[in-house]
Amino acid sequence: MAVASSAHSTIFSKTSLFHHINGFKRFSFCLPFSSSAAASISSKKKWRQPVASSELELGGIKIAKDDVVRDDPTNNVPDTIFSKMGMQLHRRNNHPLGILKNGIYEYFDSNYPNLFDKFDDLCPIVSVKQNFDDVLVPADHVSRSYNDTYYVDSKTVLRCHTSAHQAELLRRGHTHFLVTGDVYRRDSIDSTHYPVFHQMEGVRVFTPDNWEASGLDPTSYAAEDLKKSLEGLARHLFGAVEMRWIDAYFPFTNPSYELEIYFKEKWMEVLGCGVMEQEILKSNGRSDSVAWAFGLGLERLAMVLFDIPDIRLFWTNDERFTSQFSKGQMGVKFKPFSKYPPCYKDMSFWINESFTENNLCEVVRGIAGDLVEEVSLIDNFTNKKGLTSHCYRIAYRSMERSLTDEEINDLQWNVREQVQKKLNVVLR
Repeated sequence: MAVASSAHSTIFSKTSLFHHINGFKRFSFCLPFSSSAAASISSKKKWRQPVASSELELGGIKIAKDDVVRDDPTNNVPDTIFSKMGMQLHRRNNHPLGILKNGIYEYFDSNYPNLFDKFDDLCPIVSVKQNFDDVLVPADHVSRSYNDTYYVDSKTVLRCHTSAHQAELLRRGHTHFLVTGDVYRRDSIDSTHYPVFHQMEGVRVFTPDNWEASGLDPTSYAAEDLKKSLEGLARHLFGAVEMRWIDAYFPFTNPSYELEIYFKEKWMEVLGCGVMEQEILKSNGRSDSVAWAFGLGLERLAMVLFDIPDIRLFWTNDERFTSQFSKGQMGVKFKPFSKYPPCYKDMSFWINESFTENNLCEVVRGIAGDLVEEVSLIDNFTNKKGLTSHCYRIAYRSMERSLTDEEINDLQWNVREQVQKKLNVVLR
């Protein structure tokens, strides 16, 4: 339960792209699965962007690359994003994200035996309706823009949140469920942001039989149960910590809250949650019910629990990282295996009215991939003619090896060339 932050009806060009299987869309013509894991890179060779597999399979749904990355004005999904699809870090039991997911499962299984259905392999390609309309995201919300969301076509996106499956699961009769998966958002570049990350959504539905004997109204009953459940989850993950509830706003819950804990001498947001809007329940056959929902980011919590300093590390295949974690070992502290020096390159240009920082970051990521550590605006001004100049500092750093001057210069040259070409800016 998390709306995209920051933040056209054409069917796909191929005939009968979608047909429905058990209520979920299935690609009907794609090729068999092939792994997209990149081979390790020799430190003696220039870095090359990993090449995405031409096909993959997600939850029994076969997907071809040209169904997701297409030369279409309504498509803004790059190769670099497709290369991450199908990696499903949250389903790897020895990976920090998989360990955390299983730790949350353990809490719900222990406290609510056989109650919550679990889904962690649902296809991330969803309709605009599923991603936005079904969870009441306003038509003018920033998260719907092409600047914030990856569009496959005007009616189809890569899910921005696991809430995209909420309505479908309710219609199918599920009343208690946890949905975990990879989600996609165009975003800035720094140590805590990445265009692909992982969320868990939780939903619990109550009927009149549940609340009538309590003496509470339905909303109060659900809110009380919600807070009790999630405070227990926070203690399960972080121990005996101080907590506080903050009033919040989400389009799909009312009232809405954020849970914060006092951890390592500061307040930290753990998750967002609330009592589900009745309109969602009524639209999906549950008009006599009330429900709560929560959403949390796995990377955000795993970085704290495992002391992982950079979000890019979750995607590395380097054994010096992967060998430090084992199934069921929650909270093992990551031991940095090396600290290679960063290299900084500045780039200045005159912007135009259509320029956005997210578009800049997409271009930089498309060239440098995970070798780019941060892109930050360090200076801007407007001259007497009304032209505005931005100066960005790009930090290049590998988590696995030292970069050579030659490859950094090659990357920066390509970045400058593509920024000017794709963003229609004037380099200074």
